[in-house]
This record gives sequence, structure tokens and C-alpha cells, in this order.
Amino acid sequence: MGRHGVIANRKASQDAKRGQLFTKYARLITVAAKAGGDPIYNIALKNAIDKAKGINMPNDNINRAIKKGTGELEGELYEAINYEGYGPGGVAIIVDSLTDNKNRTSSQVKHFFDKYNGNLGVPGCVTYMFERKGYFLIEKTEKVSEEALMETALEAGMEDMNVNEDSFEIITATEDFENVKAALQEAGYEFVEADLELLPTITAPTPSAEDLKLLKKLVAALEDHDDVQKVYHNCDEDLYGDE
Repeated sequence: MGRHGVIANRKASQDAKRGQLFTKYARLITVAAKAGGDPIYNIALKNAIDKAKGINMPNDNINRAIKKGTGELEGELYEAINYEGYGPGGVAIIVDSLTDNKNRTSSQVKHFFDKYNGNLGVPGCVTYMFERKGYFLIEKTEKVSEEALMETALEAGMEDMNVNEDSFEIITATEDFENVKAALQEAGYEFVEADLELLPTITAPTPSAEDLKLLKKLVAALEDHDDVQKVYHNCDEDLYGDE
């Protein structure tokens, strides 16, 4: 069987950070809306709105974020910056951020790496260990048939499916993400996560108990930062469970 507790731990983490996620997704919507405020013609904006609705962000917040991006309302100017480095135990980490103050964000990200026994590296030092893919996380329930789910996803262009104890993970090529997403939604499946993500092609060795504890704290500290959108890593252990 696959990993245990993926859904429960991920949901608990999202619930605890819901207000913070509103801020993060509002930034994401604002940046995406710079390319156009109509999600029908702006896939990045559509995906950002879908993510926001997935955590029940109010429509007023979503519309306000769109208007900031299109210039109808005054708003901050955000810059996308990625950070790369190694966490405890040699685990590769990539941090996606949207910031209105590059110096502040860089300094604080470096502080977290240093504090939890990691090393912030130079651009490109770990990206070769990851590949951008479409990713769907679906809760395993009595209503979800593994066979039917696989058939629907395969017909739409799925590359692979991982079966965990409480979830299904569906992987697609980036160009097939929207087709698979539409097919799964039409079939009535609900997503815990649905996004284009950096998935590891090289997995780090399992960290020691002490390194794993520090790694969880590092990832949690980075994810808690308002400027950080997403943290990717190549550790095969679930980092959202109990320490």
C-alpha cells in the first residue's frame, strides 16, 4: 500500500492555515490577472481561482484580487522568485514565492534554512531533480472506484496514478493537465489538490529521525511565510504528520 495519512494530514494543515491561504491565493490571483481578468481566456487565472474556491475563499476577495491585477483597484506589485537549497539530511527543496520586497523575503528564507540545519543554494542547484507535472490528489472513499477513476483519467491523458491508503495521486504531462482536470470534474470527482507542481525525479534517502524533525519544522516555517506560495521537496516521507 502507499503512504498513510496523506489526506488527513494535508486537510488538517490547510484548515489551520486557511486565513493565511486566503492571502497567498489572493496574491496568486492578482499576479495571474495581469495577463487578463477573464478566466475563460487566462488559464493561469482560472487555476488560481479554482484553488481559492477550493478553500472557500469568498467571491468578494477573489473579485478584489482580480481587479488589483487588472489595475481597476490599487494594489502591490509582486515579483515571482524561486529559492533552492538543501534541507536536513540532504533533502532538495525549492521555494516558490511572490513578494513585494525581494530583500526581505530572501533574508527570511535564508534565515529559515540556517535555523533548521539547511543550506540555501544558488539557482539551478536542485532543479535537475524535479520535473513539472500536472498533479491531482483525490480522497479515497467508498464512492470512488479505483478502476473507474483510472479509466476516466487515462482516456483524458493521465501518465500515472499512485494509490495510497487514503488517496489517489494522478500525474499528467503539463499540456494534458486541463483536459484531465475537466474530465475528472465532469465525472464528479472532487480534488484535495489540483495544480501544476514540481515532482521529484530523484528521491532523497530517508532522513534520520532528528533530521526528519528539523525538516518538518523547516518546511512548516517556509509554508507559514506570507510570501511563500509553495514548497517542493524530494523527501518520500509525509511531512504533514505528527513529529
